[in-house]
Amino acid sequence: MDSKIPFKYHLLLFLAAYIIFTLWDIGIKGEDIQSVTDFYSILLSTTHLLAVFLIYLLNFYVLCPWLLQKKIGFYVLSIPFSLVLFAGVRYVLQEVIVYELTGIHNYFETSRLFAYYLKDNFFFGLPSVILSAGMYIIWQLYNYRRRAQQLLIENKKAEFQLLKSQVSPHFLFNTLNSFYSELVEKDEKLADDLLVLSDLLRYVITENDKEMVLLSDDIDFIKNYIALQQRRFENEMYLEFNINGNYTHQSILPSVLIHFTENVFKHGVLNRPDKKASITITITNDRLEVSTFNHVQQGENYYSTGIGYKNLTDRLNFAYGNNYILEKNSKNDTFITYLNIPLK
Repeated sequence: MDSKIPFKYHLLLFLAAYIIFTLWDIGIKGEDIQSVTDFYSILLSTTHLLAVFLIYLLNFYVLCPWLLQKKIGFYVLSIPFSLVLFAGVRYVLQEVIVYELTGIHNYFETSRLFAYYLKDNFFFGLPSVILSAGMYIIWQLYNYRRRAQQLLIENKKAEFQLLKSQVSPHFLFNTLNSFYSELVEKDEKLADDLLVLSDLLRYVITENDKEMVLLSDDIDFIKNYIALQQRRFENEMYLEFNINGNYTHQSILPSVLIHFTENVFKHGVLNRPDKKASITITITNDRLEVSTFNHVQQGENYYSTGIGYKNLTDRLNFAYGNNYILEKNSKNDTFITYLNIPLK
């Protein structure tokens, strides 16, 4: 999803502005058509609008993304810089380039002095700053609303696919609880495993349809998942699972961590001490990093065109825009993945 407004819309906006201002001079100011449409008037109007357009682009593509979203105070301080730069751009276009072409100045000799010229043009640049900031805010709000809607759709799709792959999950959940009640006094270890499985199923049913889930809950889910897998491998599972950093109140997109974890178990070699796999989760500065490493089972070729991976990238795009990193690398018989996303 493109988070930036297409450049053609900027051009159309200023073309419309040029036409409106021309009609304004004719219809409202009462200037005759000939004086408005002669070569020199068109040249001055075009260069003036071009100066506005250049400062508009500078604000929209550089200053607003850098400062307006996170450092509004610095953005306010950048406005005088933009206005001074507008005066300089206009001077070069009209008093240097146009003069070289026509031999005529737009300003009189005394008014071309630096102090007067800067003062006279200082507020002519305000429309470019105000318009670019307004367009940037409107476009970001539009993108935020579109991402929220698409994220809801993708989460529903993920939930539907997950539920499709299970046989009556609510029925299984209730049945596991019954088994636990019967086993708790006969085989405590097996009963504990059933309780963990029941918690996993409960989490899948109740949390997967949410827009965001608590990171602590998602990590507990991964821990339980790995613990059950440990039983399946009969304690001969060679996997390093590490969590670095603190996690309390942060939120994360649901089913992200399990995507990477599950694929390690599904496709990785985990029963050989010389080919140990690893899953590392790091929380630093309001960002989450997930990295996995595993040797690939013979004949496996995954992550390339899988529906799960495409669904994940779509959901990350809708949730975080361009503010995330997702990398995967296959070399020889090993596979490495890396994810870096912001925490909310």
